[in-house]
Amino acid sequence: MIKTGDPRHLGAPSSEARLRFDTELLELGGGPRRRLLMVDDEPAFELSFYCGTCPLLFRRLETAREKLSLERMQDRLTRALAAPGDGGVIEAFGALLPEGEYLPLLLDVEPRLVIPGQEGDYFSDEQVTTWGTDQFWGLPEYPHTPYYRTFETTVDEDAHLYEFVVPMVPPTWNERKRVEEYAELMKRETVPTAVAISTLDVCQPAIDRGEDYFVHWGLTHFLLDGHHKLEAAATAGRHVRLLSLLTLSESLAGAEDTARLPALRAQPRSTRATR
Repeated sequence: MIKTGDPRHLGAPSSEARLRFDTELLELGGGPRRRLLMVDDEPAFELSFYCGTCPLLFRRLETAREKLSLERMQDRLTRALAAPGDGGVIEAFGALLPEGEYLPLLLDVEPRLVIPGQEGDYFSDEQVTTWGTDQFWGLPEYPHTPYYRTFETTVDEDAHLYEFVVPMVPPTWNERKRVEEYAELMKRETVPTAVAISTLDVCQPAIDRGEDYFVHWGLTHFLLDGHHKLEAAATAGRHVRLLSLLTLSESLAGAEDTARLPALRAQPRSTRATR
């Protein structure tokens, strides 16, 4: 299931928003600029480089310690939203975000928990087939966090869409009792709602060094609310409704790409047929 709202202008001035995007020089006097997702003025995640030719990335940093759930929204989010604008949820969470244009997407996701370096890890598998391993370390990119894989589909012969849900803090930090409570609710066919700010990064290496050269579309949802729900769904094999607020100004994708996203997300799930 996917429902799409109209693009919305949301958020607070960057100096007042709890979550914002920023850049940071890697070297004094020049060099590449590190793209960051900031929470409460602390770097929480390093993101894909602006160049668009470097590998897709979401890397948790040492200062990523905060979740952004809203207590007043908890009762409303225990059930599935019927539409993106239902119940004032967009407005409530939009106030946490930096001012800008956002595309609301309401998705059903069935999450699968992935541990970096183990089975199903995008960074050790699909990404390596295109970019190879890091030329300095000789290793795949490492996100420093467990994450959830939820969907993938074909964009065209030379491009593939991958979807991820990334918790702000590791699932090991979740309260066991709350995870178990949500798992029981899901067994009784209750579908809770999670909320995320999302980016669409379209990445393609400048030079073909891998086994399968194609464009990677990375739809990455950073959880604002729903850490216990996602773990419970992954454990119980159930799905969660996800309200995604896709940033249009901070994604590494053009307007034509983001306009295609709802239709791509409505396609059947499919893996990439490697050559």
